[in-house]
Amino acid sequence: MRLLLDTHILLWWLKDDALLPAQAAALIEDRRNEVFVSPMSVWEIAIKSQLGRLKADVDEVRTAALQSVFRPLPFNLEHAAAVARLPHQHIDPFDRALVAQALLEPLALLTHNQSLAAYGENVLPV
Repeated sequence: MRLLLDTHILLWWLKDDALLPAQAAALIEDRRNEVFVSPMSVWEIAIKSQLGRLKADVDEVRTAALQSVFRPLPFNLEHAAAVARLPHQHIDPFDRALVAQALLEPLALLTHNQSLAAYGENVLPV
């Protein structure tokens, strides 16, 4: 399976946080799965950290993600344009960017955000 980590799943994994659902951990640990991280997640962490809505060091997250087994997934013009074609079921721009990437690549977006399931089979809520 090809997985794209939602930002909170990435953070929980990197922190070895107990909030990470066991199902998500199992999918990430399964070497048969290809696991991707989007620069949109790093951007989200940078923005929300600056706003005081999140406590994370963006440079540490970037370094840890690059040193992990995760594969970086570039965000390109097609991904950006696909955001405009998504139904307005969710307004968070970072989540919408990740959904667009998951749909186009195709990947399963591994998330704990149940509201994203409305975007269909490319979203894997855990």
